[in-house]
Amino acid sequence: MNLSNLKPAKGATRKVKRIGRGEGSGRGGTSTRGNKGAQSRSGYSRKFGFEGGQMPIQRRLPKYGFTNRNRVEYKPVNLSTLQQLAEKQNLTVIDIGTLIEAGLISKNNKVKILGNGELNLALEITAHAFSKSAIAAIEAQQGKAIKL
Repeated sequence: MNLSNLKPAKGATRKVKRIGRGEGSGRGGTSTRGNKGAQSRSGYSRKFGFEGGQMPIQRRLPKYGFTNRNRVEYKPVNLSTLQQLAEKQNLTVIDIGTLIEAGLISKNNKVKILGNGELNLALEITAHAFSKSAIAAIEAQQGKAIKL
């Protein structure tokens, strides 16, 4: 096989519909454009969002709200979840890799540790963000909260 004998797969190409080449071709006259009106003329282009005269959706629906482009989405993980994980696997250090292996987050998530639940172990926890109550609970057990 070489470049001189390459061709598309069978059925991948179609014959071009040749319009406007006389009545004998079967596609002369109006050339598949229908009769009269702007759409039958050359140079016609429909306005973006035009719905045939019906009020377009961008005018029917009101503007609403605001999207902050700089917002950072965190995956929340509670202290009670970390407590269970540490007890189950006998851990003293919990980091992002541990949470991914446990299936609590995916590799692209940023993690925020929340203070919901009780913590009975001294854990060294590494995450992207912590709530104030989570930091207080971790440090009350002589643990460490390390921000990435």
